[in-house]
Amino acid sequence: MKKIKIEIKWAFIFIATLLVWMLLEKFSGLHSTHIDKHQYLTMLFMIPAILVYVFALRDKKKNDYNGQMSYMQGFVSGMIISAIVTVFSPLTQWIISYVITPEYFPNVIEYSVKTGYYKSLEEAQAYFNYSNYAAQSTIWALIMGAITSAIVAIFTKSKKSTNTNNTI
Repeated sequence: MKKIKIEIKWAFIFIATLLVWMLLEKFSGLHSTHIDKHQYLTMLFMIPAILVYVFALRDKKKNDYNGQMSYMQGFVSGMIISAIVTVFSPLTQWIISYVITPEYFPNVIEYSVKTGYYKSLEEAQAYFNYSNYAAQSTIWALIMGAITSAIVAIFTKSKKSTNTNNTI
């Protein structure tokens, strides 16, 4: 457990960041009056999501690897974070759907039918519901976590050190 203490900490920081982001979306009207802009502005969450991974891998590099971390060590650390976030995704989605913004599904269903995105109320309800979102968030947490880990590990790995000791 001590070996992955940093990953556990950053996984929960990631989850907290997501929940705060959802609160910001709700209070800015993206789940109600400005729902027409939601699908575009929600993608901005990629910025804090990537930053969390950068800070996490820098923390891992500094505190567990004494400033020297390989690409694979960074990638594995990122994947551990992703796995933890994935395991908690259904609970996180439940908190979002039932505690933070229970009005989101009815609002997005109404909007998607009104704009013709879905032809019927039943089609919209089949897509916009907790069960579907819980499944999607679980799958996407793992996929996007893997991609983010792979990319961030490139930038947080240590440069190969050169031997500056020029003794003959």
